[in-house]
Amino acid sequence: MRVLGIESSCDETAVAVLEDAPSGGARILSSLVSSQIPLHRQYGGVIPELASRNHSGRLPSLLRETLRSAHLDCSQIDVFAATGGPGLVAALLVGHTAGKALALAAGKPFISVNHLEGHLLSPFLSGCPEIEELNVMPPPHIALVVSGGHSLLLDVSGLGQYRLLGRSRDDAAGEAFDKVARMLDLPYPGGPEIDKRAERGDAERFHLPRPMLHEDNLDFSFSGLKTSVLHLLPTLATGGDPHNADEQSLCDLCAGVRAAIVDVLVQKAKKALKLTGRKLLAVSGGVSCNTALRDALLDMCSRRGFKLLLPPEALTTDNASMIAYAGMLHAKAGHFSDWKTPVDPNPQLAGYATRA
Repeated sequence: MRVLGIESSCDETAVAVLEDAPSGGARILSSLVSSQIPLHRQYGGVIPELASRNHSGRLPSLLRETLRSAHLDCSQIDVFAATGGPGLVAALLVGHTAGKALALAAGKPFISVNHLEGHLLSPFLSGCPEIEELNVMPPPHIALVVSGGHSLLLDVSGLGQYRLLGRSRDDAAGEAFDKVARMLDLPYPGGPEIDKRAERGDAERFHLPRPMLHEDNLDFSFSGLKTSVLHLLPTLATGGDPHNADEQSLCDLCAGVRAAIVDVLVQKAKKALKLTGRKLLAVSGGVSCNTALRDALLDMCSRRGFKLLLPPEALTTDNASMIAYAGMLHAKAGHFSDWKTPVDPNPQLAGYATRA
């Protein structure tokens, strides 16, 4: 089975073609991403109208390049998949409509994919023969999805069988990184910039809060951490202007922020594993490429006897391979989308209506 996936939920235009692998997972035949970061950096964040216009201009050539790289044409694609939400409505419409049009023209089925489900499934794309449970896709596990807009803990029983254990009550982890970066006047996107400076900082210098760490639930809250940084900044720089602070203080602050977010994510994930009895943790989303988070999760899982699955760095940020892979799994399960399926900027993480 060959699946073409399209991703256009925010500021990356992406197209990928996957082929199912006999050993489990899938083989990426071609995967291209056109990033809009340089376009939006001058504004300090994503401008929705600019994002959708850029998708419209870039997608046709990106589709041609991806198919050419895979040495295929549309007639050789079995299923077309596109992100249906969550995301920016106008941006979603570009890729979703293109996916439907291609499927209709080729006479092939279409699948509208939940962007978060794409992230959730991405750690399993490459397969993992050393983990026996991966003979079933996806196997029962705890999923930690951490991105710019979402922080979720889910108990996964199988494809489309997701039970929400915890979520952010305010800022997501990636959102907290980005907002702190804006306070420090760091370039967009802020998360990688904080991670870079944190490597040169002392995480113990500032005692920053770990919101909801010890509460009897699996929810997250990061807005208090952001507020603490806001109050701390004037003590480091005249008038609270980060440009008046010395470089080492900024690096120490970045290290403290990163350590606080990582501590909360790791401890909540550990609690979820213990409460459910699951032995496998799969982590995904843009924040999952954070070096400190990866190291802390590896350490926690090895000490506690849990198995950990992390996607390759190329699959942590928004990409079309994860959309194509989610589409492939749903196609194999017989889940297809109706041609009238609309985009949904805020969908539930659930299954799809079966198309006759």
